[in-house]
Amino acid sequence: MAAIIPRWEWRTFGSSFGSAEAAFDALDPLETKESDELYFLAPGRANVKVRDDLLDIKVLEEVDSNGLERWMPVMKQAFPMSRDDVESVFEVWTVTPPPLDRDVYTLDEFLDELVEPNRAVQAVNVHKHRVRYMVGGCMAELTDVLADGKGTRTIAVESEVPADVVVAVHDLGLDGYLNTNYPQGLRRALDEQPDRFAIIDVGTNSVKFHLGERAGIGEWRTVVDRADLTRLGEGLDQNSVIAPEARARTSVAVTTMVDEAKNKGAMAIVAVGTAGLRIAQNRDEVVEAIREQAGVVVEILSGEEESRLAYLAVQVGLGLGDDRIVVFDTGGGSSQFTFGAGSRVDERFSEDVGAVRYTERFGLGESVSEGVLAAVFDAISDDLSALDDRRAPDALVGMGGAITNMTAVGLSLAAYDPDVIQGAVLSRDEVDRQIELYRSTNAVQRRSIVGLQPKRSDVILAGACIVRTVMEKLSRESLVVSDHGLRHGLLVERFGVA
Repeated sequence: MAAIIPRWEWRTFGSSFGSAEAAFDALDPLETKESDELYFLAPGRANVKVRDDLLDIKVLEEVDSNGLERWMPVMKQAFPMSRDDVESVFEVWTVTPPPLDRDVYTLDEFLDELVEPNRAVQAVNVHKHRVRYMVGGCMAELTDVLADGKGTRTIAVESEVPADVVVAVHDLGLDGYLNTNYPQGLRRALDEQPDRFAIIDVGTNSVKFHLGERAGIGEWRTVVDRADLTRLGEGLDQNSVIAPEARARTSVAVTTMVDEAKNKGAMAIVAVGTAGLRIAQNRDEVVEAIREQAGVVVEILSGEEESRLAYLAVQVGLGLGDDRIVVFDTGGGSSQFTFGAGSRVDERFSEDVGAVRYTERFGLGESVSEGVLAAVFDAISDDLSALDDRRAPDALVGMGGAITNMTAVGLSLAAYDPDVIQGAVLSRDEVDRQIELYRSTNAVQRRSIVGLQPKRSDVILAGACIVRTVMEKLSRESLVVSDHGLRHGLLVERFGVA
C-alpha cells in the first residue's frame, strides 16, 4: 500500500465570498458531487464523520506559521465496528466512553447506545453540494452545506505543498480569511453566527479597530469600533525611522485587537498601514515584528488607495446624492483628499500633512503664542498648496481622529457616540473657537475639556489647524463629519458589507 501523504488544508465558512465566487465562475469545474454525511462534534483535535457507511477519522497533526492545517488520516472503518475500534474513536475525541457491552457495534447501536447519551459528543446530519476546481495546482472546492437543516457555504484549498495553498488563497481574493476547519465551521453554522469581519488600521498616531457583521442584504452592524493611541510615528519626522518603543506599543495594540476579533468570531481579519509605515525606512522590520507577535501581515496602502477607500466609506455612509464633494481624512502622518460627485471619483491624492509632524516641529503640545500659531498656519498652507485655486465643492466631508474629537468637543459629548458624530456639522466658527482654546492651554490642561480624548490632547491643536486650513482653501464655512473612514471602506470593498 502506498504511504499516505497528508495534505495541507485551508478552509473558510460563511454566507458568501464575493470575488472568490467570481473567480470560481471563471473556471471549468472538475466534478460536482452530492453527499449525505454524519459529523461528530466533540473535544479533541479530530475530524470524525460517517460517509458511505465508513467511519472516517483525521487528526490535526500540525498548524504552520500561515495557519494552514495538516490532517493525518488515522481510520476508515466500516460498520459493524469492533469494541477496540470504538475505543479508538472515543480516544481521539478525548471522551470517556460508556461501558462497552458489545463485541461489535452497528452504526445504529453506536449512535443510540454510545453517542446519543453522551453530552460531550454531538451528531450532526450534513448534506453537501460540492464543486471541485484546480487553482494554481491545488485542489479547491466550493460547497453548499446544510447542517441539521441550517445552511452555510465553505471554500477549501489543499495541497501537499503549503506555499501553493497560500498562493491559491491569495489568487481567490481570500487574504485575511481565517482558516476554519469543518468542526469549527459546523459549530458556527449550528449556532447561526452571522459573518463577522475585522479591520485594523495602523495609523501614525492611532490603531483603529472595527468589527462588523452582516445584518441582512446590504446591511451591516457594528460590533466593535474603537481606537488605541500608540504614537507609531513619534519622532518619525526627525529620524525617518519608527522607534522601538513605538513599534512595541503598536504591536501590543494590534495583537490585542486580533485576539478580540478571534474571540468574537471574526471569519476574516485585515490589517493595513498608512502614512507612518509608508514613509518609515524601517517599515519592513516593523511589519515583521507585528506579524510575529499578532499573526497578521500589515498591508501598507498607498496614499491614493487610502483616499479612495475613505471616499467609498463616505459614499456608503452619508447620503450626499450627486453633489460635488471633497472628502478629506487627516491623521497623524498625512491627509488624503478625494474629489468627486456621487459615486464618481475625479481626483485623489495624499499629502504628508499630519498632526504629529506639526506638533513636534512647533511644540504644539504646550500653549503657544499667536506668532507661533501664525507660523503653523503658514507651514500647513505651504504644504497644502495642492488645494490652492480650487473651485469650492458643494459639500466638504471630513474624517479622522482630529475631526471626530473636535466634533465631540463642540457637542460636549462626555462619552463618544459614533451615531451622533456621523453626519454632524462642524462650522468654521467652532473650529476657530477650539483653536484658541487649545492655543492658550497645554496638553495637561486640555485633558479636562469635555469630549476630547485625553491621549489626543497634545496633537489636537495641530489637527485643528489642518482642518481650518482645508476649510479656508476650499472656501467652505462648514464640513460634514464622517465617523466612517478607511476601515469602513475596506469592509465594503473586501467583504461586500454595506
